[in-house]
Amino acid sequence: MEELRAKFINAIAEAGDEAALEDVRIAAVGKKGEVALKMRELGKMSPEERQVAGPALNALKDEINSALAARKASLADAALEERLRSEWLDVTLPARRRGQGTIHPVSQVTEEVTAIFADMGFAVAEGPRIDSDWYNFDTLNIPGHHPARAEMDTFYMHRGEGDTRPPHVLRTHTSPVQIRTMEKTGAPVRVICPGGVYRADYDQTHTPMFHQVEGLAVDKDISMANLKWTLEEFVKAFFNVDNVELRFRASHFPFTEPSAEVDLRCSWADGQLRVGEGDDWMEILGSGMVHPKVLAAGGIDPEQWQGFAFGMGIDRIAMLKYGIPDLRSFFDSDLRWLRHYGFAALDQPTLHGGLAR
Repeated sequence: MEELRAKFINAIAEAGDEAALEDVRIAAVGKKGEVALKMRELGKMSPEERQVAGPALNALKDEINSALAARKASLADAALEERLRSEWLDVTLPARRRGQGTIHPVSQVTEEVTAIFADMGFAVAEGPRIDSDWYNFDTLNIPGHHPARAEMDTFYMHRGEGDTRPPHVLRTHTSPVQIRTMEKTGAPVRVICPGGVYRADYDQTHTPMFHQVEGLAVDKDISMANLKWTLEEFVKAFFNVDNVELRFRASHFPFTEPSAEVDLRCSWADGQLRVGEGDDWMEILGSGMVHPKVLAAGGIDPEQWQGFAFGMGIDRIAMLKYGIPDLRSFFDSDLRWLRHYGFAALDQPTLHGGLAR
């Protein structure tokens, strides 16, 4: 019994971690441990032998258990001491500077545009970015031979062999949302449709993905005069100027008739854009009266209703307003660029409080 005591007391003292200590406990006082086996032998002893061996074995078991508990506490204290030594923190040091996120210019300008048109009674409509060529082209009076429908300009979704479903595309404009809105709500309707669009183009002023906002107003007495007033009010509010001059140039879009490109009088003196002054003209958007076939495709009787539509690039007007030279930078995920051109997270644009800081 003295040999057992010396054996296990030494093993407990030499245990380097709790796993090793548990192995010693099982070997000593576990159900099949050596002390437990000795206690089972008590039944084979005479009463006189049991009176001597029983108390001795119990005392040995208690001593081993006490040594195990003491060693376990010692190992826990050592582990805590090591953790405190390696993970120390001086609470008197200044707090770390917490990084503050910024709002991307595209998100900011989208909110600015939404606030302006909401003040004029336009709701916001959204639709899928992947749409059928029926909504993206056919309903908008874009014929099958039109260059925009070529694969060199449009991203078509893959179709498996034998797939009879109509082809789908990454939408090339947000105009399909106008059709879906007319189908859903009928006339009268007044909405803007902001969102991401896709075209196979990439240079300083074009990227494969960019953002557009298109507007649609349909009623019984809408004319080009209403379109002109709407765009003038938008430009005044967006660029924060009192006077603007817009020039409407005859153009052609399959979905409007008549169609017009809209130019803005401006000045580029000293490389800085000044809206409403100077002798320069800058194209900012396309517009026109909604083609009767487009109204019919949206489920609206063109004999009873008419309307105007317009569309502009959100990225482009953001570049003009905030002096961003390269459209490709919008998608580079450069934190230095975003910190420079970004906006405060709580700087929500409103007409009465200001569109931007």
